[in-house]
Amino acid sequence: MSKSRVTTIRQPEEQAEDVEFVARVDGIASSELIRVAIAAYLDERRASPEFQARLHDRLEADRKILDRLKADDQ
Repeated sequence: MSKSRVTTIRQPEEQAEDVEFVARVDGIASSELIRVAIAAYLDERRASPEFQARLHDRLEADRKILDRLKADDQ
């Protein structure tokens, strides 16, 4: 991993205990377990046609706003 950023999350105490326990059993740091889980979630989203459609719609909506703001700026 090249650069990293510290992120603080709030989670239920039981979930935090589960994460710590599973990480210990797997012999990895809790932070590594969380990074792996996030990476898997992001891969799942990227592969989802429904997510890709929503992403396209969001980009189109943002592009319209940006174009309008740029036009108003001239």
